[in-house]
Parts: sequence; structure tokens; C-alpha cells
Amino acid sequence: MKNDILESLNLISDTQLVARLKSLVARERDVTAELIAHLAELDTRDVHLKEGYGSLYVYCRDALGLSEWEAYNRIEVARAVRRFPVILEMLTDGSLNLTAARLLAPHLTPDNHREVLDAARGRKKPEVEQLVAKLSPRPDVPVSIRRLPTPVPDPRLLTAASRESPPMATAAVSPSQLPPGVAEPLSPDRYKLQLTITGGSLEKLRLAKDMLGHAIPSGDDSAVLDRALTVLLAELARKKFADTSAPGRAPGTKQGARYPSAAVKRAVWVRDLGRCAFVGLGGHRCNERRFVEFHHVDPYALGGEATVDGIQLRCRRHNDYEGRLYFGKRRTRRRELVLEQVGLMAAPSNG
Repeated sequence: MKNDILESLNLISDTQLVARLKSLVARERDVTAELIAHLAELDTRDVHLKEGYGSLYVYCRDALGLSEWEAYNRIEVARAVRRFPVILEMLTDGSLNLTAARLLAPHLTPDNHREVLDAARGRKKPEVEQLVAKLSPRPDVPVSIRRLPTPVPDPRLLTAASRESPPMATAAVSPSQLPPGVAEPLSPDRYKLQLTITGGSLEKLRLAKDMLGHAIPSGDDSAVLDRALTVLLAELARKKFADTSAPGRAPGTKQGARYPSAAVKRAVWVRDLGRCAFVGLGGHRCNERRFVEFHHVDPYALGGEATVDGIQLRCRRHNDYEGRLYFGKRRTRRRELVLEQVGLMAAPSNG
């Protein structure tokens, strides 16, 4: 590969860059499908044994230089391909990726494989996990609460004073040392959620269960959590969008106001489902949930109004991106349009 490839890419247009990228992705899919086919054939021979490797996995890892994850994923898919060659076609056209094929492989049968693979077309990993949970439902996990072991501090980080007195036992390790809570699908509409809480949160949970004893006699933690989240979301809506039983007249209700009223915000939030509503040139919607902002479809400086039709949700990056489109590279022309609207530009001469 040329050393100046990055510099050369600076010289091509956006359209050319995207076209090249799509071509490379298609070529990568072709190569991946060929690699899987070769592994499928290699799995039927004793090549790895002849080469001195105890398993095909070790051969792929050490002789071919694949990572542990790459070797495992590709071998599992290769073995599924020998049973169901249609997977190769789907890998080539991009309707199925390696991760999805590996997740589905243990659940494919001669009777269901075409239906299942068709249902998995174009699906992302979380959606494929949902499909797997439907194919092979698992029972709900038992509720358990246990005290985590006391963390052992690094001796190199201890001060002289802390070395003289033993560390105090704590109910949980530092939040920075813990993995985030992950929801894992078990069966249709049933998830396993594992997380770490403090001793204080545990006492709040127990108190809530006691106070809800009449409504939830079983003391089911998931039911208590659902009630708590319902109350929390209602409270957040009231605070975030001034949702009250008797709302007063809020700023932004007058024509020409810059900022949307609370009523407009609530309507936009519900309409856009709390997600970024930016749609790309190819018709793909962003749908980002985090850090969404209220965005003028037409900039306020160009006469855009803070109405339900004039406001949409945008993630922070797309809000900034559209702002740069209007006031960045196109700043000069946009400024002329604004000046024309307010009548500050001189009329063109007839000469």
C-alpha cells in the first residue's frame, strides 16, 4: 500500500470517497466468504495436525495470525457453512455478518435454517440475540443479592498513613472498576439484567418492597424496579419539559419566538420518540438516543419558527453538523440571505 494513501484521499470528492469505500466493503465480504469456505474445507482435513498444531483453532491463531476471537468466530461459521452453504451467499451480499452467523449456528436445523436466516437478514447483533432467545428460550434467572469481596488496594498507591491502618470493608468496589449493566435476552420479552449497587441502594430497594407489600405481595424485584422507573420517567418529564397539571403560558408560544415552548418540546419528543430524527441522503435515520437537542428545521436566523413542525430532535453531532452546513462553509451565502430578508442589502444596479 502506498505510504501517501491518506494524502491522496484528500483530493477526491465525498461521492468518490463513498463509492470507493462501498467497493472495498464488497471486496472484503467476498474475501471473507472465500476465507470461510477455505476453512470449511480445511476442517475436513488433517492439515493442522501435519503442521504440528493440536487443533484448527490453534492453527488459525498461531499459524495464520488470527486473534482468538477471529479464529473462534470463523471456525464456528465455517462448520455451519458445511451444513448450510446458503450462509456463504448471505456473507457475500452482506445480508448476514460473521457475528450473526456464529450466534445462529447452534440453532439452525435442516427444517428451520432458511426461515431463520431470512429473518436475520440485515439484523444487528442485539436483534439477532432476540431471535436466538425466541429460538431457544432460557428460564428467568433467580433473584440473588450477594456482597462483593472487599477490593484490595494497590500497595503502590497507599500513603504512609493508610499503611498504618487496615482498609475498611466496603459493600462494593469503585464504580470505575465495574462493568456497566448489560441486558441479555433470555426469551421473548424477558431479559437478564446484572448490575452492582451500593448498600444504601439495597436498603432503598428493601424499603420499597416493604411499602409495596399490598400491591406486590411476592416482593418481585423486577416488578418493584418497573414501578420505580415508571415514577422516575414521569418525574423527569415534568422537570425536563415543564409538564404540570396546570401549565402557565411559557416562553416560545408567541409567533417568531426563538425557543420552543414546553408544550412544543413535549409534542416533538413524543413524535420523534426521543431520538435523533436526522435522515441521511440514503434514507437512513440516525436514531441516536443520547444527548439529543431541539433543532430548528430552518435556522432561526432564516425565519425558522419554534413550532412542532419547525422543530425536530437532533443528537449533538448532527445538530452541530447541520449548523456547520448553514453557517460554516456556506456562511457567506447564508449571511446574504439573512441580510436580504431584513432589507439591509443594497438593491442591484441596472447598469
